[in-house]
Amino acid sequence: MGRGDLTDEEWVRLEPHLPKNSGRGGRWQCHRGVINGILFRQRTGLPWRDLPARFGSWKTVHDRHRRWSADGTWERVLQAIQADADAEGRIDWSMVSVDSTSCRAHHHAAGARSRPPKLPGRHGSPPRHRLDEALGRSRGGLTCKIHLVGEGGCRPLAFVITPGQWGDAPQLIPVLEQIKVPRPAGGRPRTRPDHLGGDKAYSSRANRRYLRRRQIKHTIPEPRDQRANRRRRGNRGGRPTAFNSEIYRRRNEVERAINRLKTFRAVATRYDKRAYVFHGTVTLASIRLWLRPG
Repeated sequence: MGRGDLTDEEWVRLEPHLPKNSGRGGRWQCHRGVINGILFRQRTGLPWRDLPARFGSWKTVHDRHRRWSADGTWERVLQAIQADADAEGRIDWSMVSVDSTSCRAHHHAAGARSRPPKLPGRHGSPPRHRLDEALGRSRGGLTCKIHLVGEGGCRPLAFVITPGQWGDAPQLIPVLEQIKVPRPAGGRPRTRPDHLGGDKAYSSRANRRYLRRRQIKHTIPEPRDQRANRRRRGNRGGRPTAFNSEIYRRRNEVERAINRLKTFRAVATRYDKRAYVFHGTVTLASIRLWLRPG
């Protein structure tokens, strides 16, 4: 076992949730070596063609990651791992926090074709294809942004990827809608945390109205301009927003979750042309964080 490979304990947690059939009438061989190759690339950020020979054919490793990113396999595995953690009581629903982080895009991530190529054995285009490929251009170059909800254990519950220039407040509702932790005993998946924390960027009347409708308590500071506008409107401006500085301190948990995600160099710097492939890269990094004990 090389440095950064799946440990025996992590493999025992992961293996039951991996697909058994390849979709071509046959069965997959052991996934462990291929997944270790994908993790090696994510940890180091090297080109796929430069994978060490011990992982086998680089094309096999690349195609497996690309296929599972396109058909939603990585997302289903992440939900299954989260369901196991929830059954063991390892998800802290008492407080979740939302934040975003920008990822510089390597110049190799630019120049994707307007229509994605078809996957082998599949018809049509891969899901989640974006015309903008979640890339934004600024004075600093190409960037994308990860909007993430982290739980109290500093692990990601859900995330959304957008171009780098997109604002944070409009993405609060979409990223909360991505929280779906299945219940092994049956029933609807859990989608609602007890409390939500966020910085001033997420303060808006629409977001607060959404959180009240879903009965989610929240600690989001009100920016000075919004506070002045509310006071200027008088009785029509509504009541002042409640704010607890002690609870707000826990917002560092989502920042630590982002820091852990960015220890994967292929997450901190985007090398993938396609948005759905980069989405799979971030999803696998999240799976690895959930597989770790604690």
